[in-house]
Amino acid sequence: MPYLNRTRSKTGLAIVIIAISIVTIFLLSFPAACAPVINPGDVNEDGKVDVRDVVAVMKYVLNLRNLTDDQLKAADLNGDGIVDVRDVTRLMQVSLELIDQTDQEFKLGSEVLFEKMRYLVQGKKVGLVTNQSGVNSRGESTIDLLHKSSYVELVALYGPEHGIDGKAAAGEYVESYTHPELGIPVYSLYGKTRMPTGEMLSGIDLLIYDIQDIGARSYTYISTLNYCMVAAEKYNIPVVILDRPNPLGGLIVDGPMMEERFKSFVGVDILPMAHGMTAGELGQYFNRNINADLTVVPMEGYDRSMIFQDTGLSWVQTSPNIPDIDSVFGYMTTGLGENTGVFQADQFKWIGGRGLDENEYASILNDAGLTGIEFIPERRGEAGGVRLKITDYHLFSPARTGIYALTYAFSLADFNIPKSNETNVMFDLIMGTAKMGEYLEEGLSPQEIEALFTPDIKSFKEIRKEYLLPQYNPE
Repeated sequence: MPYLNRTRSKTGLAIVIIAISIVTIFLLSFPAACAPVINPGDVNEDGKVDVRDVVAVMKYVLNLRNLTDDQLKAADLNGDGIVDVRDVTRLMQVSLELIDQTDQEFKLGSEVLFEKMRYLVQGKKVGLVTNQSGVNSRGESTIDLLHKSSYVELVALYGPEHGIDGKAAAGEYVESYTHPELGIPVYSLYGKTRMPTGEMLSGIDLLIYDIQDIGARSYTYISTLNYCMVAAEKYNIPVVILDRPNPLGGLIVDGPMMEERFKSFVGVDILPMAHGMTAGELGQYFNRNINADLTVVPMEGYDRSMIFQDTGLSWVQTSPNIPDIDSVFGYMTTGLGENTGVFQADQFKWIGGRGLDENEYASILNDAGLTGIEFIPERRGEAGGVRLKITDYHLFSPARTGIYALTYAFSLADFNIPKSNETNVMFDLIMGTAKMGEYLEEGLSPQEIEALFTPDIKSFKEIRKEYLLPQYNPE
C-alpha cells in the first residue's frame, strides 16, 4: 500500500538548497557512523545510519530521486506521515550520533499503529481480537479508538477465553452477542468454536489482534492468536498483531518443551513452558506452519531485557486469577500440579498440598539456589505450603522455580502422578510432555530434571532467533 502523505514539503526547500553543499561536505568528512542496526533512518537498508541515508533523503525532499514505500517509512523519523526537512535534520543528528534513535519513549504496538502506521488500516473494515487488556498507556481501549476513528471501520469483535471483558471464569463457556453500544457482533472464541468461522470473518478486510499475554505457553490467549491466524489464512484475510511486552521479559526461556502428541488449546505449538517471546514474535513463529498474510506492528522503546515493570505501564487484569504482576510471575511456579494434589492458591501466589510440612518445604526450597525468590512457610487449612516472595523480578525464573517446587513437594509427601493413555491428561497437556510425570515417578531431583530438559531448550533458542524482532535487541 502506498505510504500516506507522500506530499513533499516545499517550505524547507530554500533552507535545504543553501545547506545541502555545506552539510554534505561536513558529513563526508566523518567515517560511516557506528549507529546501532535499526530500521528507522536506515533508508538505503545497509544496516547502519550514515551520510548516505542523509543524502538520499535530501535528494528526495528536493525532488531529485524517488524512495520506495519502505524507504519512506524508514525516513519518516518524526512519525508525522511526511518526509521533509525536519526528518533530514533529525537524520543528520542520528548519523552524527548526536542523538540515539534507539532511545525512544516506550510505545505499545497499538500506539505506533495510530501514530505512525495508519496506512495499515486506512479505509479498511476491520475485526478486532481483544479483551479488556487491549488498552494503550493512557488506558484508552483499542475498541474505542478504532470505533471513533474517521479512517477505519470497526465491524466485529472477537473475544478469547474469559470473554471480551475478562470476567468469565477459567473454562467457562462464553456466548456470542451484539455489542449493546456499538451495535456490532462480539464473537466468542471460547464458546461453540475456538476458531473464527467463515461467517464470523465475512465482511472484514483485516483482522487485528491486541491482547496482553503473560509469557506462559499454557495461557490460552496465544492459542487464540494461532487459531485466528489459521482461519485468516484459510479465508484470505490479512492479520495485524499490535505487539505488547512479554511481562516476564525476553531473556528467560525455560521449562519442558512441548511435544507434538500433547498439542492442545493449553499448548498450541512446539514451545517451552516459558518462551520469552512477545505476541508479535509468537505470531511470526506460528506463521512458519500457517503462512498467513501477517504484519506485526512493533513496540518502540522496548528491549528484550525489559520486564513489565520497566515499561511504565499499569497492569490491567488479564483474567480473573491474574489481577496483578505477582500473579503473572507466580503462574508457572504454582500452577503446574494439575490433579496431582499439589495446588496453587491466592491467585498463583501460594503452592502446597496435604501432607507437606510448610517449614520443611520452605527450607528445602530456600536452600535450592533459586534466584530472585524467597519462600515463606504458610499453612492453609490441612495443606502445608509456601507463599512466594519475589525479591528480584529480573532474576526470577517462574518455570524453573515451578519445576523445583513441584519436585520437592513430591519428595516430601505422597502425591498422585496423572498418566496419559488413549486420552491425554491435563497434567501432561500443561507440561507439554509425559516425561515430567515419569521423572517424578523415578524420584529424580529437580537438578536432574532440569539437566534433562536443557538440550531441548538450547535447540529451541537457536530456532527462535529467526522469529525475534530485531528492534528488540535479540540475543
